[in-house]
Amino acid sequence: MDFISQMVEKAKRAPKSIVFPESCEDKVLQAARRVLELGIAHPVLVGDPAQVEAAARAAGVPLDGFTIVDHTDEGKRASLVADYLSRSEEYSEKTLHRKLKAPLPFAAAMVKCGWADCLAAGYTCSTGDVAYISQMFIGMRPGITAVSSMGIVETGSLETSEGHLLALTDAAICPMPDQNDLADIAITTADSVKQLLGWEPRVAMLSFSTKGSASHDMVEKVRQATQTAQLRRPDLAIDGELQLDAAILPAVAAKKVKEDSSVAGKANVIVFPDLNAGNIGVKLIQIFGKCLAYGPILQGFARPVTDFSRGAPLDEIVGNLAMLVVMAQEFDG
Repeated sequence: MDFISQMVEKAKRAPKSIVFPESCEDKVLQAARRVLELGIAHPVLVGDPAQVEAAARAAGVPLDGFTIVDHTDEGKRASLVADYLSRSEEYSEKTLHRKLKAPLPFAAAMVKCGWADCLAAGYTCSTGDVAYISQMFIGMRPGITAVSSMGIVETGSLETSEGHLLALTDAAICPMPDQNDLADIAITTADSVKQLLGWEPRVAMLSFSTKGSASHDMVEKVRQATQTAQLRRPDLAIDGELQLDAAILPAVAAKKVKEDSSVAGKANVIVFPDLNAGNIGVKLIQIFGKCLAYGPILQGFARPVTDFSRGAPLDEIVGNLAMLVVMAQEFDG
């Protein structure tokens, strides 16, 4: 069974409601229909009902089984504002009424208030907007301040410690993480892969140096981030600084890493030191390695959020939504 099929089967065990603020887009409607038919999610569409219905007719997507929430309805917005204010005093009533006139903030506030389990956006909204609005209205996990992304790569012919799968972070969100941001990214990704895949995470903090083989401020940042993450979460296997080959190849780790390490040579999570490295690294894997990449799931929020690329094919979007539902199952009970 391939990775996405695994995610679909896990999602079917406890379907969740997903709110879609881009409800008039053909591909979003098609993806929402697909996850409903697969039995993995209950789609909630935010938008003017007449416009949503017209878009659905044009796309040939039946709306039976969907919930449509009209963000332009003043009564509905007032109800959401009241619910939000009962949970948070961060914004005034006037500010919320103004902000929640747009579909994306309205949808994020719905997730905050439990009107939906998770948020899916990014087809017309930018990644930056999805992250920013989610941070504003859903909020962050306790103790976490950095938003990040996590993807899963199917490595083809390369055998990893988890068969042919490897988790990568962060290749989409945080341009220049400092040591505390990197520690957040390592911790949230470790928790994500445990929830999503049932792995015992082994997190490698990547650099161009392995255990002191080079000296530079960029290397020192990774060392300090490793120490910070280890102090905050001693229950997790996190090690660094490690070069990529020392992180995932046992033979290289045996030569380069002289101390005991539960991560070197068998990492299942790799943390890039910055967005340059992450973005370039993922594209190299996809283009030259012809590997499949799934995600990203956005991390750090109090409830699950996914961001799908505007150019993503339908199957990729559906896969992301299956991952989202599995992440949302963490909040059962």
